[in-house]
Amino acid sequence: MGKLLCDSTAAVADTPTKLLWQDPISDPLHKFSSIDQILTNDATPDVDEDDAWENVWGLEEQQKRNLQRLHAKGVLWKHPEDNKSGSSRSVVFRLTHGGEVSSDGNCLFTSTEKAMGSALDGKELRRRTVRRFLEDFGSASESESELIDDAIRHMYSPDLKSGWGIHVVQEIKLLAKKEDREALDSSVDELVQFGMQREFAAESIYKERCMAVEDGESWAKYMSVSGSPDDEHDIITLQYTEDGLLSVDENRQGHAAAFGDDIAIECLATVFKREIYVVQVHGSDAMVDEENCVFFLPHRPRCEIHGTPIFLFMKGTGWCGAGGDHYEPLIAHPSAPSPTEKVAFVL
Repeated sequence: MGKLLCDSTAAVADTPTKLLWQDPISDPLHKFSSIDQILTNDATPDVDEDDAWENVWGLEEQQKRNLQRLHAKGVLWKHPEDNKSGSSRSVVFRLTHGGEVSSDGNCLFTSTEKAMGSALDGKELRRRTVRRFLEDFGSASESESELIDDAIRHMYSPDLKSGWGIHVVQEIKLLAKKEDREALDSSVDELVQFGMQREFAAESIYKERCMAVEDGESWAKYMSVSGSPDDEHDIITLQYTEDGLLSVDENRQGHAAAFGDDIAIECLATVFKREIYVVQVHGSDAMVDEENCVFFLPHRPRCEIHGTPIFLFMKGTGWCGAGGDHYEPLIAHPSAPSPTEKVAFVL
């Protein structure tokens, strides 16, 4: 409920824009100096080794074959600074599925919690991500702030005069204060009484009175929304096709959460001073052959790396080679590289 439809055109998920950030000076924390320290210190949650990828819901055979290969042969990771220091901290990780998480919009944070075996819950990880962003954004130069604002505007307040060669559906995200919802509803009802179609009345009122997600400050408010009653804002989503308004998701129950984008992932990586790899594995509907259907999308912290990577899983979808809007945890089991065994992938 709460979604007003103007058309029946299907929506297509989009991959967020990548941001460039400056690298701040990191704190002098302990760095792993050897493979032995990595294997000793990098504890991973216990999983059933017999729980193969065969049991993971929603995977095609092509995807299962590649994921089984990643699990059997592993992926090789080398600390990015090893070339400078002359040390060797290469590790082979065997990746297993970390279990289902709720598809409520909080999946980036709940999946990271599971992948790390963290004592911090998803809501706390979301809070720390937003806090990290505000610290970096507050110290950014004017030109850097403009770049960040432009990227946010492109993702959440796009120019609807362009982009239709790539997108079938484009979305505008707005933030409504929970305390204002009753007044907003009354204003929409007034326009309806004057003869305006309800979805267009809702579009008009929400665009006029709600906050657009179009810069760093509004992004922080947006990314703070977890879909819980104690949120300050509700998320309103306006969907458009090239012909005009498609639907208005009014989110009347306030359950919609802000989906973690590339900015959030990089902030999360910086919080823990670890790389985060999103592993996309595509099925037969993608325009790639089976040998090249696995993608490791890196998100590096804006500081020195002080730990081994975090891995998240995203099922690949569709003709555009994008991922579905849902993250799942991957459990990374470390082992020392073998000179006689070939790994499935080198990061």
